[in-house]
Amino acid sequence: MLRMRPLPPISQFNKALGSILKMAHYATALSLIHNKLQQFQAIQVNFYTFNIAINYYCRLNRVDFGLSLLGTLFKRSYTPDVTTFTTLINGLILEDKTPQAVKLVKKLMRTREIEPNVVMYRTIVNGLYRTGNTFRAVSLLRIMEEGSYKPNTVVYTTIIDNLCKDRMVDDALKLFSTMDEKGIFPNVVTYTSLIHGLCNFGRWKEAAEMFKGMLDSGIAPNVHTYSVLLNACTKEGKMKEAEGVLEFMIRRGVGPDVVTYSTLMDGYCLQGHMDEAIRVFNTIVDRGLHPNIVSHNILINGYCKKMKIDEAMLLFRQLPRRGSRPNTEMFNAMLRGLFQIGRCGATQKLFNDMQVAGVNPDSQTYGIVLDGLCRNKNISKALSLFQMMERNGLDLNSVTYSILIDAFCKDNKLGIARALFSNLSSKGLQPDVKTYTTMIQGLCEEGILHEAKELFVKMEQNGCLPNDVTYNTIIRGFIGQHKPYEALILVEEMVQRGFSVNASNSSLIIDILSTKGQDLALQEVIKKFMP
Repeated sequence: MLRMRPLPPISQFNKALGSILKMAHYATALSLIHNKLQQFQAIQVNFYTFNIAINYYCRLNRVDFGLSLLGTLFKRSYTPDVTTFTTLINGLILEDKTPQAVKLVKKLMRTREIEPNVVMYRTIVNGLYRTGNTFRAVSLLRIMEEGSYKPNTVVYTTIIDNLCKDRMVDDALKLFSTMDEKGIFPNVVTYTSLIHGLCNFGRWKEAAEMFKGMLDSGIAPNVHTYSVLLNACTKEGKMKEAEGVLEFMIRRGVGPDVVTYSTLMDGYCLQGHMDEAIRVFNTIVDRGLHPNIVSHNILINGYCKKMKIDEAMLLFRQLPRRGSRPNTEMFNAMLRGLFQIGRCGATQKLFNDMQVAGVNPDSQTYGIVLDGLCRNKNISKALSLFQMMERNGLDLNSVTYSILIDAFCKDNKLGIARALFSNLSSKGLQPDVKTYTTMIQGLCEEGILHEAKELFVKMEQNGCLPNDVTYNTIIRGFIGQHKPYEALILVEEMVQRGFSVNASNSSLIIDILSTKGQDLALQEVIKKFMP
């Protein structure tokens, strides 16, 4: 365009700059504005060019430069409009400067320099939600209501949706009632958000009433609404009701999409009904839809959980022919399944194939492989993999360490387990309750009770509270070493914290009572936790 003679008008350049914005080539466009356009005196950049440049700076997380351009706008006698300020507000939010964004909105409303519109309201509300300030969004809504531009259905719905996502459904319902009082009509998104929120809390009756109210108001549920209802049914194992939702939506003329059918498939897989899941999968194909990677993941996971690894592998191998490429989640499911049936050789090959295919293993992948190797008595290979992960700077978390610590404890190699446990702090990692419990169990099984007790005390001092498994583990250790008094003191502490003695320990405690029944001090302790 710059080589054209005569030069095109600035409006044509602005249009081109807008296209570059959509392609996310922000730095290139800014270079064009500063180094090219302004070299040509015949091209006079205008207000819209400045707005585009401000947007570019904000997208590059340089809202400070955007604010500097705002000053230039004033110097050139341009008046910033609602788009200018909305862009700057979004830029502040992108840089985690939401308090400054809120301050700017309030100033604009107070001084009435511009009239905020629905886009600005939605921008600031979504920004507040992303930073965990949903209640501040509600407070801002009250200020909006006092202004001349009243918040509309879209603004109310945005806040209701965010309240539901923050599990504040009752607050969302109150705001829904406020909409009714103010004569603001809800839309399909409003109803769907509330139905979803109610379903997440198992408030089925209220969700059904909300759905009925939606129909009575003449608002047609869309495919997402039905998917929300269907998902709620499948999670509760209510497959008959889920099928009913599917039939109802088809009768209403709403065509189920791949997501809807995949949700139904997932429900059947969770119930272990693989034949029904396959029926739904075939229905997707019969209706001319294309099963996506999620659909295949659901089936492969379902087969693996039912230990039908050959069926899962067949489907996995067919993926390229169906135009899909296995992802990390799918490889993880197959690796876990193969380890479950002890096919370590096939697992190693699949793990290699995964990397050859350019699918990067994640921390969960390495956890599955380490755990699988340990469970199948290939601890030396697991340690070699762990050391390779260390050398390559891969993510090593407390779960990774727990897997190896547990394996070496069970293999009577407490020294290596101890060394791994000690390494946690040097790596900047905090052991979690499972890691502590695993180490305590290893010490107890070796009869090193004083060290187990020290670690038990230390974990709480380090801010990691023992759970019922931890208590039962160390109690069993003391009973096994014929230290009933120490065990029963821990039992008393455990019960006071609201935990229960497991069946195995209860049986051992009854044995203690039968052999030491004449010990009055012991009987007094036992009475405190056993009827």
